[in-house]
Amino acid sequence: MIELKSLTKTFGAIKAVDGITLDVSPGEVLGFLGPNGAGKSTTMRMVTGFLRPSSGTARVAGHEISAEPMAVKRHIGYLPEGAPAYPDMTPEGYLRFIAEIRGIKGRDRKKRIAEVESLVHLEGVMRQPIETLSKGYKRRVGLAQAILHDPDVLILDEPTDGLDPNQKHEVRALIRSMARDSARQKLIVLSTHILEEVDAVCSRAVVIAKGRVVADDTPSALQARSRYHNAVVLSVRGEVAGIANAIKSLKSVQDYEMIEEGDAHLRCRVIPTTGSFIMQEVREVLNRQGFDIDEIRVEPGRLDDVFRSLTVGGAA
Repeated sequence: MIELKSLTKTFGAIKAVDGITLDVSPGEVLGFLGPNGAGKSTTMRMVTGFLRPSSGTARVAGHEISAEPMAVKRHIGYLPEGAPAYPDMTPEGYLRFIAEIRGIKGRDRKKRIAEVESLVHLEGVMRQPIETLSKGYKRRVGLAQAILHDPDVLILDEPTDGLDPNQKHEVRALIRSMARDSARQKLIVLSTHILEEVDAVCSRAVVIAKGRVVADDTPSALQARSRYHNAVVLSVRGEVAGIANAIKSLKSVQDYEMIEEGDAHLRCRVIPTTGSFIMQEVREVLNRQGFDIDEIRVEPGRLDDVFRSLTVGGAA
């Protein structure tokens, strides 16, 4: 559905996007990650036809973006960063305007506006000027216009920015349902700096730095690259120095981080060598030495840890 081949964009001497090659299929929710200045927004603006590539090609639903820009735009719904809209319009008037541009008329227009109003929960503000709405409601208006024409490809730049936790949950659930439950599966590209959003919503994550792809995998596979992959978090009762010495005696332990310490209580994180599974070893060595374990669990890894290791020096 999206095919990028050696896509490049330069601004004078600055190479903002440096030869990105990427294929994305229907049904995928792609998290597009990178530090500020990495080239995320520039890439999305080229895919949507807002910017012309300096070299390379991009196709959306089989249409080349430079040769067939209008055909590309018919397949795309786009929520830019900041959700720009006409401030003196109401959401109702704005969505009618967008529907007309998209060729949705008559009963179909009225029906579709009502559907997206319900999907993104704009009830109660449809006749209120957009400039008077909160940041969260403005984001919802932006999302409504992006999905109004039921596009095959949805490109969302920070879609939950400004939303409260309940609203974020609703938007994430909507994104998942659009990708998985539609009779015609959508492709959704989600640019975000909120790493928990990638873990919660995305089936695939692409990390870019200095305009180049530095990682392309599932969120769980990226987590497995973290030094905290299979780390053991535990709470233990007993003599603190003895607990620490017992844990450090294991050859499979790389590091040991204190979380909380009391007179006869210790809560810590034990980091394994090369991501090996060490929970059983840790439990056995503590049980042998007579310590009481109140809690023990394994961490999957941390996306923020992997993100930093991949993008150090990537920010402009």
